[in-house]
Amino acid sequence: MTLALETTDLKVRIRLTDTWFAVCDLSTLIPGRGVAALLPDGRQVAVFAARTGGLYAVDNRDPFTGAAVLSRGLTGTHRGRPFVASPLLKQRFDLETGQCLDDDTVRLRTYEVETA
Repeated sequence: MTLALETTDLKVRIRLTDTWFAVCDLSTLIPGRGVAALLPDGRQVAVFAARTGGLYAVDNRDPFTGAAVLSRGLTGTHRGRPFVASPLLKQRFDLETGQCLDDDTVRLRTYEVETA
C-alpha cells in the first residue's frame, strides 16, 4: 500500500517583527515531527505540527549544545502542554512559551504561526 501526501495550497507562515514569512507548505508537516527552515537573516527555525492539531515554531538551535537540531527532537506533552526534547541532551522545551522544562534559566525564542 502506498500513501500519498495530501496536497494543499496552504503555507505555514511565521511572524518576523513586522511581516509574515512563509516557511513551508502545510502538507509537509507530519504531526509529531519537526521541519527546519532558514530565515532571511540566516537563523533557523523549527516548525512543528502537534498531534493535537496546533502549529508551533521555535529556534532550531539547541541552547545547551549550539547545534541546530531541535527540528529533529522528540515531541510529547507534559501536563497537557506540548514540548520538544533535544535529540542530543534531551532537555525539553515548551513549544508554546519556549521555556526549558529542565532548567528555568533557559528559554527558546518562539514565533507566532499561521496558515494562509
